[in-house]
Amino acid sequence: MRKLPVRHLTMLLLISLFLSPGIIKAQGDLLITPRRVVFEGNKRSIDISLANIGKDTATYNISLVQIRMTEDGGFETITEPDEGQSFASPYIRFFPRTVTLKPDEAQTVKIQAVRTGDLAPGEYRSHLYFRATPKEKPLGEESPVQQEQATISIKLVPVFGITIPVIIRVGTPSVNVTLSDLALTFENDTLPRLSFVFNRTGDYSVYGDIEVDHVAPGGTVTTVGLAKGVAVYTPNTTRKFSFNLMGGGAVDFHSGRLVVTFSASSDVRPEKYAEAIIDLH
Repeated sequence: MRKLPVRHLTMLLLISLFLSPGIIKAQGDLLITPRRVVFEGNKRSIDISLANIGKDTATYNISLVQIRMTEDGGFETITEPDEGQSFASPYIRFFPRTVTLKPDEAQTVKIQAVRTGDLAPGEYRSHLYFRATPKEKPLGEESPVQQEQATISIKLVPVFGITIPVIIRVGTPSVNVTLSDLALTFENDTLPRLSFVFNRTGDYSVYGDIEVDHVAPGGTVTTVGLAKGVAVYTPNTTRKFSFNLMGGGAVDFHSGRLVVTFSASSDVRPEKYAEAIIDLH
């Protein structure tokens, strides 16, 4: 019986993180700060810091990608802007484009906004994509090939990626947010889950933190929900959102009310974007 030759196929498993930004983002062994890059007013240059918290040296290629946000908060890569969406990439420069970091090493990447003087008022958004390059084994370290094997070998190499938004804002800020369709359900009859819809109008994206407080009939206030870095990007006018609440047996979710607040992320003086109340029964 004729034996077939063995073929080694390498398949790259791309795992990308397209999330609303937190204070510091981590995926694999890479930390990035700040959480986003926003050019407005006279600002034309911003530095971001990359840090390797892993035990091995890692190399990351940096590029710009275009992303749309879906109504349920998911992300999709695109090549053409949706109606009402404008890309920032033609007006963004950054360097270096490749970064190699030893364990516990950090490096700065400089982001610049260029040729923005003639831009029409509005918001322009693209995303910086940090893609880890797969580690290659030195020659001689590959697994020995069994000559009598008549199957195809497939090797999966995980490749990690992170994106952060890069936004250029031109003109006077214009954004308004309301919260609607609030509903409280119970998973497995015990775990409370709150859902609602963001409604955004105006020319700018909005992002911030969600806080949910339970107000008991007697007036006692207990924080039962926190979600950091939630975004609604242009041109989306709505975004569905839901998350589990906490509180355990100390909170009666069948009495009192829930106060949902969406505020800009700020340690000094958070700006309240929207607030909504749901009465509990």
